[in-house]
Amino acid sequence: MADPRSDRRSVVVTFPVGERDRSIFAEELGDLATVTFLDGLADEQRLDVLRHADVLLTWLWDREIRPDERAALAKVRFIQQVNAGVDTFPFGDVPASATIAGNVGAYSEPIAEHALAMALAAAKRLLPRHAEMSRGEFHSFVPNRMLDGLVFGIIGFGGIGRATAHLARAFGARIHALNTSGRTDEDVEFAGTLADLDTVLAAADVVIVALPLTRDTRGLIGARELGLMKPDAIIVNVARAAIVDEGALFQHLKGHPDFFAGLDVWWNEPGPTGGFRTNFPFFELPNVIGSPHNSAIVPGVLEGAARRAAANVARYLRGEETKGVMRREDYMD
Repeated sequence: MADPRSDRRSVVVTFPVGERDRSIFAEELGDLATVTFLDGLADEQRLDVLRHADVLLTWLWDREIRPDERAALAKVRFIQQVNAGVDTFPFGDVPASATIAGNVGAYSEPIAEHALAMALAAAKRLLPRHAEMSRGEFHSFVPNRMLDGLVFGIIGFGGIGRATAHLARAFGARIHALNTSGRTDEDVEFAGTLADLDTVLAAADVVIVALPLTRDTRGLIGARELGLMKPDAIIVNVARAAIVDEGALFQHLKGHPDFFAGLDVWWNEPGPTGGFRTNFPFFELPNVIGSPHNSAIVPGVLEGAARRAAANVARYLRGEETKGVMRREDYMD
């Protein structure tokens, strides 16, 4: 193991990695810093490495950094997440001077394709027709919908939102986009901020939820907002479940059978505090399409995400502008 107390800055990878990821980190960072892998080290070695760490490359913080090790992180100045979202990151556990960056854009293309697949399945009413046929029913003349001409309201026009727009454009969809600035160079019919949420919800045939979960976006879409939407609209959430009120969505789906939801994210997913569960019987409804938060899991995506995260650390080490930097005030009370 390289000595982290050398003149070279120290990058510590806190999660278990295979040989392929080790080679990626060595290729991207080996000329800029000493790279140490925390997994497999003895307790005393772990503490020594963390005390001298300038940069952390992390994935699941609570599983990787033990509670009694967090006081040792006083020297850390940059923390790069390999996952994109930082809504579960414990900002209070790290020095206030440390910069935290999410792996923004690392999973955009597969998630966008998944979002469009859900929108297509809902527009074509594939699951209800499949269920009818399993009961021996065969309704040849029940109509479905094309995406051509539909309005896609993309709530969160970042990497995932833009990638989804590119795919939807190929089907002839019109794009209404919301982001923090209200501006974009992309080909859209409307661009605005969350102040324009009501307008976009009312106009959209398909709503794609693709923005981060922050203090301001938690519970952003509740009963009032769902009530603004068209009775046969489709909502697809590939961001975080808590952006949409769980009970309000269930009641809206139950009361509006032509309204569809595609959900890749859930309010109670497996983790340290328990397994998967829903507080409402979503899977008894014919107008729900669910997947187990696996929209990003395609061959090669994890290696690509590791390389993207390492490249951002390299930018930090070279003194260049880094991507995906998160504002603590968006996540902390």
